[in-house]
Amino acid sequence: MAARAIWEGTIGFGLVQIPVGLYSAESRHELNFDLLDRRDMSPVGYQRYNRETGEPVEWDDIVKGYAVKKGEYVILEPEDFKRASVKATQTVDIVQFADEAAIDPTYFEKPYYLVPGKRGAKPYVLLREALRKSGKVGIARVVIRTRESLAAVMVKGDALVLELLRYAHELTPAEEFDLPAGKDAPKVSPPELKMAERLIDEMTADFKPEEFKDSYHDELLAFIQRKYKGEEVEEVDVEAEAPPSNVVDMMALLKKSLARKPAVTKAEAATADKSRNKPRKTSARNEPAKRTKKAAARNPKKPAKRRKTAARKAA
Repeated sequence: MAARAIWEGTIGFGLVQIPVGLYSAESRHELNFDLLDRRDMSPVGYQRYNRETGEPVEWDDIVKGYAVKKGEYVILEPEDFKRASVKATQTVDIVQFADEAAIDPTYFEKPYYLVPGKRGAKPYVLLREALRKSGKVGIARVVIRTRESLAAVMVKGDALVLELLRYAHELTPAEEFDLPAGKDAPKVSPPELKMAERLIDEMTADFKPEEFKDSYHDELLAFIQRKYKGEEVEEVDVEAEAPPSNVVDMMALLKKSLARKPAVTKAEAATADKSRNKPRKTSARNEPAKRTKKAAARNPKKPAKRRKTAARKAA
């Protein structure tokens, strides 16, 4: 595996300890932009310098210090963070199990893959299959770098995934926002609700993440290429082109939405193409009619067969 583990330790539940490595489950593709001085296009960097002397400082000379008093620091080396609590910094400590549906999606923060280490394959599979069969996830504590996080250990295919969770106090309560609710909420008529439900029903499809792509990334990169080549970039009034946000006639908008042709996924389009190009089997009733005298005249090699009349049959 080319990727490097950002953390190594064990998964602990009960008396079971499973050696694992922690690998990022994200692979972001973002455009990197440098900060420039508009006047001469010189890069603007983040310089590491000594505030007393003003001289630059190399990475090897930088240490982490905790200020206990003004001007007095306790220096912490990398190993000191582990010495403070060996178990907390080297264990995904599962403290309970719960239903995945019981975790509000707003708590999910960042996913990681848990990969078994040496002699960890069998207990890894044991935990994975037990979670899969029970439909549960493990609620755990884990220290990554210098921060203890709440996490959920869950199954994804053949992998155990460690999903970091936000603490409850890190989430802003929805009650702090001015949301339409209770008596102050606008009244929705039964026909409007029925129309909205119909629109949702028509737009419902199986969720296939692989069919979605960051199209803005490609459009922005193409825009950059045009500017680099010196091509003329069309002036666009951003405010005028923005979608209107004033909803006046709800029913009219819902009816227009229903009248639109629903979007077809790539898989559905491919299936439709195959069905169109597939040769159709013809039944006896759909076979072409036998040739007539005119057809026989055009192709004398194969004269048309005359139908027997009732009189000849009788004879």
